Amino acid sequence: MIALTDVINGSKLEDKQSTSNKSKMSLQRLTALRALMASQPTALAAYIVPTADAHNSEYIAPVDARREWLSGFMGSAGIAIVTSAKALVWTDGRYYTQFQNEVDLNVWTLMKQSLPDTPSMDKWLTSNLVSGSVVGVDPHTMTREEWTPLQTALTKAKMQLLAVDKNMIDLTRFQLNDLPPERPSKDIMHLPIEYTGKTAGQKIKELRDKMTEKNVSALVITALDEVAYTLNLRGSDINYNPVFFSYLVITPSSVVLFWRDGKIPQDIREILSEEGVDLKGRPYDEITRALKELARELSENGDGEHSIWLSSEASEAVHRAASGEGDLKKPLNLVSEMSPVALAKLVKNPVELEGFRQCHIRDGIAVVRFFKWLHDQIDGGTTVTEVQAADKLLEFRTEEKYFMGPSFETIPGAGENGAIIHYSPSRDGPQREIRANDMFLLDSGGQYMDGTTDITRTRHMGAPTLAQKDAFTRVLKGQIGVGSALFPKGVKGNVLDTLARKSLWDSGLDYAHGTGHGVGHFLNVHEGPAGVSWRPYPHDPGLAPGQILSNEPGYYKVGEYGIRHEDLVEIISVTNSSDHPRASKLLGDFDGRGVLGFSTLTLVPNQRKCLKLDLLDDFEIEYINAYHSRVFKVLGEILKSRGLEEDYEWLANECEPVTRS
Repeated sequence: MIALTDVINGSKLEDKQSTSNKSKMSLQRLTALRALMASQPTALAAYIVPTADAHNSEYIAPVDARREWLSGFMGSAGIAIVTSAKALVWTDGRYYTQFQNEVDLNVWTLMKQSLPDTPSMDKWLTSNLVSGSVVGVDPHTMTREEWTPLQTALTKAKMQLLAVDKNMIDLTRFQLNDLPPERPSKDIMHLPIEYTGKTAGQKIKELRDKMTEKNVSALVITALDEVAYTLNLRGSDINYNPVFFSYLVITPSSVVLFWRDGKIPQDIREILSEEGVDLKGRPYDEITRALKELARELSENGDGEHSIWLSSEASEAVHRAASGEGDLKKPLNLVSEMSPVALAKLVKNPVELEGFRQCHIRDGIAVVRFFKWLHDQIDGGTTVTEVQAADKLLEFRTEEKYFMGPSFETIPGAGENGAIIHYSPSRDGPQREIRANDMFLLDSGGQYMDGTTDITRTRHMGAPTLAQKDAFTRVLKGQIGVGSALFPKGVKGNVLDTLARKSLWDSGLDYAHGTGHGVGHFLNVHEGPAGVSWRPYPHDPGLAPGQILSNEPGYYKVGEYGIRHEDLVEIISVTNSSDHPRASKLLGDFDGRGVLGFSTLTLVPNQRKCLKLDLLDDFEIEYINAYHSRVFKVLGEILKSRGLEEDYEWLANECEPVTRS
């Protein structure tokens, strides 16, 4: 558990009791699951529990949090495997510390998948199970591109991957009388063209044009953010993600939404009709049946060569239903590849881009006001907990125009908690206070009707140590290295990753997460298929103008503090006359490929007192000063116009130029 210096003796006793109860609960759940595995018509030697829901969502609703319920591990990425004797979770470096804090390590084993000596799941299974073993998984929770290589590996080892349609965790919960909550099905809203820049009718016409090019008879859209984007609709079925549980099937003559009970609200139907879409509705849970019906209908008509297009990241269950596997003598051909919707929403249109720029101005105002407030409280000796800080930041954001809610759960990591990359403070039990000798890492974001924000700033609440200054500066040098980079159009994002790590690597330091992720437009704060990481994004189509990425290197000293600097950036085309710090020295355009760079959207200063100036070169100091000058010019005028004089003065001080003297 996270160490708190001010834990009282009674709390320590509660922690021991909690650990004991956690161990008993974990063993009880595993025992019940193992009994079910053994009782299947074909006994299962292993059962796989992915994090994902039926839509391959990164963030999921409580009803789908099966791996979390089974293991106690609350991280947003990880896959559990249970055998008769073992219980393991594979996850990446963002979650190692969190796993050790949350999970009973006497029962569960952490498989550190970021490390080269950690076997992959398929290698572990084929090495630890005997020939003839059957491995089960719910095909609704595994994508086709995950299923196929695993099935191939197991088959080579003379083992079988079995699709278990009734989820074993759900059955286990039923047996233990610990039923999951109901699936959310909240109301949906329409996002007008003044925010989207394109009607749903235009988007569907473009998709149908692509369907004609592919010579397919239907397009099946399964990712929740892709359905929301296509129809210009938003929901709230998953916390922080403005999406709703649904599927969308488009044919040359129909658009069918599988949602709730199938009844489309009259106002939504009328608005979409005005946008050129005649939307039909069917119940959400009829998707598999409907796809099988479509497969039979297509197989009986025409020349029998119909194809259906769906994402390779759609579930194995959807793939099987769409092809008619098990129903048709000759299953339909599937075009299983990157979704055209994912590629379309990756590049933002001019209206969306302007929305991103504007919402970052308002978001910057809220974050600046928060940090000024926080320093006033700590300097004045007022007690502020991490939870209170997160709540106060939300209060400031709520005052801003078009704010719809946070874009993810705020990460307010004080001291040692800042080293937990996806930290979440508990509202139950003792609260960690933010102290004057703390390095404080704040990672937060907002959903606005015109865009989505994601920002991390690290600030020391008192006097930083020399080691903290060194790490802080090296991380900032990495962010500047990426933020000021010029690169050819079409390169993959992973080629930029080393720029963020160079200064850390020079000292033997590193961080165990990617450097940048895509961001949706009033959609998911983590959006594929592009990104910047030490390992390539599997479907990265190459960087292009109009994409929005994060730029967020970090450093984490476990048990002491964490540092991360995160901005959102817009990819822009660069020429000699562009507003880019390296534009004037361009000598070419990569032989006609075109030059790209980043324009930083985030507008919040970095803490000058944490800088170690002898690590910064002249260009980096100029970059910091130019950025702070821009922050003050844009935000200062707004603060003054609102009569927020004290916030204006605080910002003016924070944006003073950095000088070596």
